[in-house]
Amino acid sequence: MTTTTEAAARAGVETTLDPADLIDFDSLLTPEELALRSKVRSFVDAQIKPNVAGWYDQAYFPLEIVPEMAKLGLLGMHLSGYGCAGRSAVEYGLAGAELEAGDSGLRTFVSVQGSLAMSAISKWGSEEQKQQWLPAMAAGEAIGCFGLTEPSAGSDPSSMKTFARQDGTDWVINGSKRWIGLASVAQVAVIWAMTDNGVRGFVIPTDTPGFRATPIDQKLSMRASIQCDIELTDVRLPAEAVLPDATGLRGPFSCLNEARYGIIWGAMGAARDSFEAALSYSKDRLQFDKPLAGYQLTQQKLVDMALEINKGFLLALHLGRLKDAGRLQTHQISVGKLNNCREAIAIARQARTILGGNGVTLDYSPLRHANNLESVRTYEGTDEVHTLILGQKLTGTPAFR
Repeated sequence: MTTTTEAAARAGVETTLDPADLIDFDSLLTPEELALRSKVRSFVDAQIKPNVAGWYDQAYFPLEIVPEMAKLGLLGMHLSGYGCAGRSAVEYGLAGAELEAGDSGLRTFVSVQGSLAMSAISKWGSEEQKQQWLPAMAAGEAIGCFGLTEPSAGSDPSSMKTFARQDGTDWVINGSKRWIGLASVAQVAVIWAMTDNGVRGFVIPTDTPGFRATPIDQKLSMRASIQCDIELTDVRLPAEAVLPDATGLRGPFSCLNEARYGIIWGAMGAARDSFEAALSYSKDRLQFDKPLAGYQLTQQKLVDMALEINKGFLLALHLGRLKDAGRLQTHQISVGKLNNCREAIAIARQARTILGGNGVTLDYSPLRHANNLESVRTYEGTDEVHTLILGQKLTGTPAFR
């Protein structure tokens, strides 16, 4: 019997096992999935990893690589039509893991663009909105952002203060949003606002008078990416700016679930890269006349990390297969997001200990990943929110209030 890995190898797809892979994970993937992963990994190795320390140090988001991401079909890659690649959920996850092995900020760009802004227009937009924005966004010619979180409404978006009132056939929006990725470089914003009839979504060109985005500076995390404050002051929009099929919070939550799913994979990419940095260092670094890798305490750390990486990727793959089959449930996304973020940040921190003092420099990736993962475990639902989602699933009793 020919295994998937053997078939992929004959097709010329690189199938070298990752150093952390103790279970032949690649045998669970199709040749197409392996090929997609290999292509994205090569891009990350060539374009991101050699430059990311400088980008992070300078708090610089590299807009110049967006066209390359578009050529790889990474923008809205899980969407179909309108120039999107129509890839599977598993392929999208594998790509996200490779991107986050480079840096969380670069994977977050793909998530904000595709899972949030493009997904909102694709799921809930009019045909005119889809035609206007999705092809340009898939091609990297237009960047989108997604405005839900507010200064006083993060985990509880139902309490948002941003309000849209009708004025004849127009809408007029006032309010503020915070921690909105890409807003200062975006050409289009999907903004969620309260109305007299509940929460609605609006597609707003960012050059609309009254729309202002200001980058948040002096961050300790996600430095190679952009997050912003948005101020909306008497932003006047025509009736056709409304996302016609989105009413209530089910609209933004459906997009958040797309982004949360991507995080399940992405966090494990950061964990794997942290582990690989520590493993390589431990083999070369001599202490007391032998490599660090030869000591029992070091080996225990490496084994513990590798076990969690294997389990994390297995969980991600299982959830991806469920998503592709149309059977993924909301609480299952919380299982993946909570577990994989929690384990990834522990792995990155543990990997840093093997690097010793050298690990606090940007010469090595684990502490950068750990810092980034502080944001990743917070956005798209904190540990506490996902714990309460799972608590409600287990007990039948909501405990959010």
